[in-house]
Amino acid sequence: MKFKVGDKVLVTGGKDKGHKSEIIRVLSPKDRVVVKGANFYTKHIKPIGDRSGDRIRKERSLPVANIAILNDQNKVDRIGYQVAKDGTKQRIYKKTGQAVPDQEKKKK
Repeated sequence: MKFKVGDKVLVTGGKDKGHKSEIIRVLSPKDRVVVKGANFYTKHIKPIGDRSGDRIRKERSLPVANIAILNDQNKVDRIGYQVAKDGTKQRIYKKTGQAVPDQEKKKK
């Protein structure tokens, strides 16, 4: 899968079409991603014993086909790969040719 946690994306389909946010979870076997603040659903919790009932809002996953990555200029782009001479593979933006910043390395 070409998307990783922390990538800035635009939702291109569904009820949150046009929402810009970042990926918080990747479900690669199902080709789905969870986008922060998009595709909310409400889960109702019944009161049990001394605990009161509640409604919890959570993000559901979106298919990869319903999102597009945003490049450095905040425009929709696609992801390609470039293989270096030493064999390492790097993600690049197809329109600009710039390398996609790796969000996991920034957090550490």
